[in-house]
Amino acid sequence: MIEADTVAHCGPTLIGEFARTLTMTDIVTGWTENCSIRNNASKWILHGIEQLQGWFPFAMTTFDSDCGSEFINHEVAGWLQDRDIAQTRSRPYQKNDQAHVESKNNHVVRKHAFYWRYDTADELELLDRLWRLVSLRLNFFTPTKKAVGYTAGADGRRKRIYDKPATPWQRLQDSGTLDAQQLSRVSARIDGINPADLTRQINAIQMQLLDLARDKTEALAAARHMDLEALQPSINRLAQAK
Repeated sequence: MIEADTVAHCGPTLIGEFARTLTMTDIVTGWTENCSIRNNASKWILHGIEQLQGWFPFAMTTFDSDCGSEFINHEVAGWLQDRDIAQTRSRPYQKNDQAHVESKNNHVVRKHAFYWRYDTADELELLDRLWRLVSLRLNFFTPTKKAVGYTAGADGRRKRIYDKPATPWQRLQDSGTLDAQQLSRVSARIDGINPADLTRQINAIQMQLLDLARDKTEALAAARHMDLEALQPSINRLAQAK
């Protein structure tokens, strides 16, 4: 099953158009792919889903999202049905229903792209370059633990049990999902790749994003703060009237 969600790169305000990052993660192996899109319109969501599907090393059988209109619409439903991919959705206001992708929103998207506002073509292009590098480092070189159950502690409280740390690539190999030829094709993605070089390239793109987005994001935050200060007397009078 693939869980999907989007993160808004809006900075301090939701006004106007800004980029979003679509995240899709497999709940069994932890394999995660990201891409950034212009906005949440269904045409861009579909473009992102189709793009990320091609980057996963295995076929998508179930697509799970929240109840947002960017996912729950005729266009996305039709695209999935045409490919015999089941569509499921989480319950409203129940983030634990999508715990796997929700954790990636913070540990992958915000960790690498921060909280700046991205709303230009140059920033969108940099974000997509960033995610291709992050995909390699995350899926092939970053081991994580996976919750496998519960046990009782000495005090009687339930405690989570985790397996040994492994990368999504290692989990995929252990799963038996792919045959030898498919595994060879996936392994070729990291031929000649040095993890340290990946990190340097990621850091370089992050600095470019910082240079492009920092000043305008901080200016928007300052303007928002001034607007709130200007409204404060009115807010105080309304509070006193009550």
